[in-house]
Amino acid sequence: MRRLLSLSVGGLLSLPSIPAAHAQEILTGDTRLACEAVLCLASSQRPDECTPSVRRFFSIQHRRVADTIRGRSNFLRLCPASDSDENMRRLVESIAAGAGRCSAQALNHTLTAPSARPSEGNGHLSNVGNVMPAYCTAYLTNPYTDLQATRPVYVGTPERGGLWVEPEEYAQAQAAYNARVAAEDDSNTANRTDNNSSGF
Repeated sequence: MRRLLSLSVGGLLSLPSIPAAHAQEILTGDTRLACEAVLCLASSQRPDECTPSVRRFFSIQHRRVADTIRGRSNFLRLCPASDSDENMRRLVESIAAGAGRCSAQALNHTLTAPSARPSEGNGHLSNVGNVMPAYCTAYLTNPYTDLQATRPVYVGTPERGGLWVEPEEYAQAQAAYNARVAAEDDSNTANRTDNNSSGF
């Protein structure tokens, strides 16, 4: 994990902004949960100890996405280390904007848009865009995180029903996509042949 502080509140105490002598006084309640959330949400590994802080983070919900992001950012900034330098400030903002919004499932939902081609099986005109939102790129590639290995991968092209998948699903999803596209092409070729032989 590149430059990420160790996954413990003790790791945050190594920053100059948090004197160790005041650790017990400072790192309690939401302040402690905020520091733990920063560390947990910046890591691809989530031990059981992360559950309370991550649950607290995701419990912050508002009707408007912008308000939710602002509320989560305010929560993370309760951690004294969040303002220790510019990199930490960027980390906090990227977590607030990206955590929970950059999984393959979330991207497939967010990036669905009208299309000229019916999507598979539902009769609607839509496709899934293949360009990751800037807030996801900022979150997944932040130098204080180790999330690169969990970064979703796009399979196929939007025009042919492409979609985002988790890295561990890529090989299987790519094979399924190739098989589907090949079957579609064969079907289209057969239909054109039938139409031509019928005099159309």
